[in-house]
Amino acid sequence: METESSLAIRVEGLKKQYRLGSIGGGTLRESLQSWWAKRRGREDPNSYIGFDARLIGQKFWALNGVDLEVKRGERLGIIGANGAGKSTLLKLLSRITGPTEGQIEIWGRISSMLEVGTGFHRELTGRENIFMNGAILGMTKAEITERLDDIIAFSEAGEFIDTPVKRYSSGMFVRLAFAVAAHLNSEIMIMDEVLAVGDMAFQDKCLTRMRQAADDEGKTILYVSHNMETIRRLCDRCVVMDQGKIVYDGEAGEAIRMYMGSGLAEGQVVFDLSEHTTNNKGLDGGLRLLELRIEGKDEARYQPGETLRFRVRFRTETPLFGVSFRTVVRNETDTPLGTSWTPVMDLAEPGMYLLTAELPLGQLVCGTFYCDIGFFYPLDGGGNMVIDNARRAFRFEVVGPRNWRAGIRGYLALPESTAVSLTLENSL
Repeated sequence: METESSLAIRVEGLKKQYRLGSIGGGTLRESLQSWWAKRRGREDPNSYIGFDARLIGQKFWALNGVDLEVKRGERLGIIGANGAGKSTLLKLLSRITGPTEGQIEIWGRISSMLEVGTGFHRELTGRENIFMNGAILGMTKAEITERLDDIIAFSEAGEFIDTPVKRYSSGMFVRLAFAVAAHLNSEIMIMDEVLAVGDMAFQDKCLTRMRQAADDEGKTILYVSHNMETIRRLCDRCVVMDQGKIVYDGEAGEAIRMYMGSGLAEGQVVFDLSEHTTNNKGLDGGLRLLELRIEGKDEARYQPGETLRFRVRFRTETPLFGVSFRTVVRNETDTPLGTSWTPVMDLAEPGMYLLTAELPLGQLVCGTFYCDIGFFYPLDGGGNMVIDNARRAFRFEVVGPRNWRAGIRGYLALPESTAVSLTLENSL
């Protein structure tokens, strides 16, 4: 364990629990309306369009026992799938919300960008927001004025600095917000996927500034991103999160390999999905993905233009109607290249099913690719709810002549339906 003098952050046994569908955030009148409708067995008049009533009252752990120490001046990357707990961890560290259990110790002031516009008042001008953010961090007007020119120059928003920020584009918003966070007098910077809004030149500028802040000024950087290249360039240490827990803590390159590979062996054609899935809390027992097998290959390697065929075995314990099967193709930096949905299907009989699907690879060139697969349930009013989903369920390679460039020629156009057949192996 590090001494307190060398630490910026210490987290022990951190947990955060949420309740789905619980009343909150409205007026007393709306809360009474919802309570009275529930007592009378009627639909909640204040519920969201498309909300599934089966989720009401369900609890889940967004964080489930996180232990973490971050040294002063360290550049720490945090990666993981959507829903892994990354943003929840940053909100707890930024004191936006409180933990259900556990302890957080922080040495130093925090400036954070958890989403575009966090900490900004849209009716105030850019200049007024700079002074407001500095005051929140405990800086005097003189200290903020001393840094004002540097902030405005870095943000490239000089001619708009006295315009209300509600009239800024998202890119201008991010440039100013990052400039404020990077130049004000804080010891810890927390960034959550905010650079994705900016252009490439500004993204490079921000990465350079964060490295400088850590190396020259001793600031501690916590950086969340789905862009593995920026993680590789910025971070000297990285943690991988999964289902509310830290599953790896170490060197950034190895963390990226673990996150992207998830234990998938090169050339592997049979994949166990039973421990690799994410079941929706509201539909427990409905469907379980069990196994995926790539058909017609001893190794998962393809020439450009071939078609990948795979078979998914899954089990249902209750009838499910109107479900769809989704396939998402991603590259080595976890960027989604294409998504395909099947038409809705009825699984009227509980039992073991086999779904055979195919994936044309005509637009892919050389490289390693990963596929997410899953079943989803359409909600009334739009949107979809996951029944069971496997991130990076399998990997495959496209190989070809040496002069082929790895990547993709445009967006991957998948057919509307990848399903070839669906058969019931046996009834329960």
